[in-house]
Parts: sequence; C-alpha cells; structure tokens
Amino acid sequence: MSQDNTSQALPVTQFALLRQRRFAPYFLTQLLGAFNDNVYKNALIALIAFAVVRSDTVDDGSLINIAAGLFILPFFLFSAMCGQIADKYEKSALIRRVKLAEIGIMICGVMALYLHSLPLLFAILFLMGTQSAFFGPIKYGILPQHLHESELIGGNGLVELGTFLAILLGTIAGTQLIAKAGDGSVLPVSLVLVSVAIAGYLSSRRIPPAPAGDPSLRIRFNPLVQTCRLIRSTAQNRVIFQSILAISWFWFLGATYLAQFPVYARDVLGGGVDVFTLLLATFSIGIACGSVLCERLSGGRVEIGLVPFGAIGLTVCGLDLVLSTPATPPGMALAVGSFIAVQGAWHVLLDIFLIGLFGGFYIVPLYALIQKTSAPERLSRAIACNNVLNAFFMVISAVFALGMFAAGGSITQLFAVVAVMNALVACYIFRQVPEFFMRFLVWLLIHTLYRVRLRGLHHVPPEGAAIVVANHVSFIDALIIAGCIRRPVRFVVYHAIYALPILNFIFRTARAIPIAGYDENRALYDAAFVQMHEALEEGELLCIFPEGQITRDGEMNPFRPGILRVIQACPVPVVPMALQGLWGSLFSRQGGRAMIKFPGRLFARIGLVIAEPVAADQVTLETLQERVGQLRGSVR
Repeated sequence: MSQDNTSQALPVTQFALLRQRRFAPYFLTQLLGAFNDNVYKNALIALIAFAVVRSDTVDDGSLINIAAGLFILPFFLFSAMCGQIADKYEKSALIRRVKLAEIGIMICGVMALYLHSLPLLFAILFLMGTQSAFFGPIKYGILPQHLHESELIGGNGLVELGTFLAILLGTIAGTQLIAKAGDGSVLPVSLVLVSVAIAGYLSSRRIPPAPAGDPSLRIRFNPLVQTCRLIRSTAQNRVIFQSILAISWFWFLGATYLAQFPVYARDVLGGGVDVFTLLLATFSIGIACGSVLCERLSGGRVEIGLVPFGAIGLTVCGLDLVLSTPATPPGMALAVGSFIAVQGAWHVLLDIFLIGLFGGFYIVPLYALIQKTSAPERLSRAIACNNVLNAFFMVISAVFALGMFAAGGSITQLFAVVAVMNALVACYIFRQVPEFFMRFLVWLLIHTLYRVRLRGLHHVPPEGAAIVVANHVSFIDALIIAGCIRRPVRFVVYHAIYALPILNFIFRTARAIPIAGYDENRALYDAAFVQMHEALEEGELLCIFPEGQITRDGEMNPFRPGILRVIQACPVPVVPMALQGLWGSLFSRQGGRAMIKFPGRLFARIGLVIAEPVAADQVTLETLQERVGQLRGSVR
C-alpha cells in the first residue's frame, strides 16, 4: 500500500470504490482513454471501408490489417522501457503527462482526418499505440498502491468492465460517427476525440499520488535487448510468468473471436452490420458481468480458483457455440429484429455472452494475482512484460486464423479449434502451477455443497506468524478453512487423511504438513514439528486441530499438548475458531463411514466463527478448548 493518506481508508465494497477519490478519477481516466483509442481506430477503418481515404497500391483489407499492426507495434518496441519508467517515477504525475500527450495526439489526429492523409492517419495511430503502451504498466501498477488487498479483485473487475464497455462504445461510436455523418465528414468524430482527451486529462488531475516503486532504477532503451531481458527476469517468478501467459492466451482467444465476429455475423448468421454490433455488445457485456461477479464469487480475496472455472466455461461454451451455429445462413443482411426471431439465434447469443462471462472469471483474478505477488519495485515491469506477450499473442492469433483459412477451414472450425486449444493450454498452465486447480477444488466445494456463514474473519492477522486452532468435525475441515481465510494457510494434517485421493493433491499443493502419533511414527512426528517451526519463523499462518482426530460422536475430544510445544518454541498469537454444522455431512462420521454413505444434507448452511487472538503467554489447553467450545455452541 502507498503511504499516501488516501490509501489508508478502510476497505469498501466493489461499486463503493466508484465513490472513492483513490479509485474513481483513475477509473474514469482509463475508461476515457480506452474509449478514445477505439473511436479513432474504428473511425479510420470506416474511412478506409467507405473509400474516403485509400491507397493506389494497397487494397482496403490490407490497409485495415496494417492499421491493426501499427497500433500493436509500440507494445513490442516500448513496453520494456515503459515498465522501467512506471517503476522509477511517481505514477499519478506520469498519468497526467500521458493524458496531456493524448490531447496533442488527438489534435494532430483531427488534422489528419481533415486532410484525409493516409500516411499521417497511420502515424497518429502509431502514436496512439505508443501512448497506450506507456499507460498500460501504470494502469495496473497503481492499483495495489491505492487499494487494499481485499479490494484488488473488485478494482480489477471494474477496470475490465470499463475497458470492455469502452471498447464496445468506442467501436460503435467510431464507426457510426463516420457512417452517419455523410460525405465522409469528420467534424463529429473530431469533436468527440478532442473533448474526450481533455476530459481524460481533467479527471487524471484528481488521481492521488502513488510513490515510485524503485526511484534508483536506471532506464535503458534498447527495444530488442530490453524486451528479452524483461521477459527473462519476469520468468524467474514461476507464478507471475505463468499468470502472464494465461492472460496472454485469453487475449489470443478474445482477439480470435472479435476479429471474426464481422464475417461470422454476415456470412454465417446472415446478419447485417447491426447484428455484428449485437454480437460485439453481447460479448462485451458478458465480460463486464463476469468481471463484476468475480468480487462476489471470491469473497473479497484474490481467488485464483476462479481461473480454472473460467477456463472450463470458455471451452464448453466455445464448443457449444460451434454446435449451435446454423449450417446455412438463415437469411441475408438480416436486421437485429429479424435475426433474433430466427430459430437458434438466442442460443448463439447466450453462448457468446457466456464466453465473455467466463472470460471475466478467468482474467480478473490473474491480474489481481500479479499485483498481489509482484514485488512493488518490479510490478510495472511485470505489467509491461504482460503487455508485450499480450501483443505477441494477438498477432499470433491473426496469423493462426489466416493460416486456417488458407488451408480451407471455416470460421466455425476455427472456433472449435481454439476452444479445444483452450483446454490444452489450461491443462498446461495448471500443471505448471497446480495452485490454480487446487484452489478451484476448494472454491468448488464451499460454493456447491455448502453455504458458508462467516463471523469474525477480521480476527485473523492479515500478515505475520500466527496459529489458528479449530474443532475437528470432518475430513474437509481444512478445505473449508482454506476457502474462507484470505491468506495462505499451512495445515497440520494426520498422515492418513493427507494420503487420501484428491485431498492428497490439495494438501501437497497447499504445502500441508503431515503428522503421525508419537508412538505411531516417531520420525514423521518429529519432522512435522520441525516444519511447523520453520513455517512460523517465515511468518506463515499455521492451522492445527488440537484434538488430533476427527470426532466420532459429534462432541469435541480433549485437546492434546502438541500445540503447547509449538508455542513454546515459537511464541505467536493463537486464533481460536469453530466449525458449525458439519456433523452429519457426507464427510463426517455420523451414520457410518465418511464419504461412503448417502449424504444426509446437500447445500447445507455451515458456519465458521472466529474469535480474537490469544497471546502466546496466555495459552493453555483448557482456555483454548473452552474458547473453541464456546464458539462452537450447540451447533455441531
């Protein structure tokens, strides 16, 4: 967190951020910038399409592809340097300078529009890409300085919502302002471009300061060398680099859909330009909804378990879109009303909406994870690396699509291939970083089988070494606790439970500590205490079930003295907590052996109640057991 006073405010709910000065001016600034980018790009494409500007030597289709390439090129050339600048200097001042540059670029862009000069129009497009390349690392790098960790998912969700709505509105505005003006008039679009640029600068003036991450950094400009060095240095952090690859893959997927929607709407669905706009709007609204819902589904934490959920949805809905697409166009140049009356049209729109929705689930936690795990002095460079790879994957997307079409493939076949590729890429990423899939299993458990009611979550220290102790009711107690606490937890687990299928994958990935009884396996018993001491010395959160076994009758067993040995070696606060409502569940021992009986209650409401920490010098077995028993109450 920044030391600026605005960052010391208490965490607020997602949409309440839009009323906070530490977020609202920034949100408006980035939204207006994304809107202006898309207005200009699509106004230029419309001018080319309507033959207002043209080349005697290059066809219109090639000109449109050149325009797309010129906008992406600066991300390859300048992202490494932009990341260095964003880490070296105070970010709010950088944003104001970038927005001032946007005003100048837009004024030049208006002149180019009036002159109908194709070289000048392309030069302005390159400058806009350069301005966006500079803004990118600042855009995501400033969020952790102004938001609490519990607000990162909500903040990133709003940013993605704003970005895709800006893309949608900018695409519509840029096209329509040219198409509806008549005779290629550029006055309406010129007024919009300059006015929005000025509004963006004015809003940027209210963004609070965000101190430099690394003021001593020496900036080097050598595009190829620095880009390679940037990627190599970022790749040293496995989780961050795999997250960047996952985000870049999403942009490959998204670019594939967005690039094909115009022809898909015209040649496959038989629609006119308004049907293309409908598809684009449906996709954008889906991503916006998914981005916003991430906050609710994650419970305010950086929940990477949503990433596999999003990846699965992208593949399933992508394949369903292929199956729901009509074999032959239902008509030609259909208006929106005629199109949605066609059988299967709503199915197509639902699939496109869900692809966007699951895309939001997929991408928002990844951005939040990068912001959370990157060292503050290197965060902007990590974002710059992300921008480079995003641009690269978008170019590969275009090349891949052209290759498929050259080989005789159709748009629906392309959609089917990228849906299957998404499953393969997801499997690769989750194999490289199994934490994603582990968190997905935990998230799935506590959002499907149970409805968890939390009380006292704020009592868990947000950082530093501590021990949490709880009653032991079922085989999934650790998973429930891991899914509710907003920081990683190292669990001490009986070795027989640790070895159970599926649970073993989760426990290994979460670096749980297996333990055995003293008389059962002395070596494993001693090794567990060594690992517990090391975890606490490294400032981690440790969870111990002092009963030592799962209850067989629903009542608490006496607490064992092992926890006192841990506290004597590492005096840290102890947080009592109690699980409620799990007795009688499929995973408890009531009514027979756990997991091999008919579940008595599905979608049951359970509770996790947490009390204030107890100082190490005040911990006794009696006080801990009494406190956990009081929290548990009569609900077993």
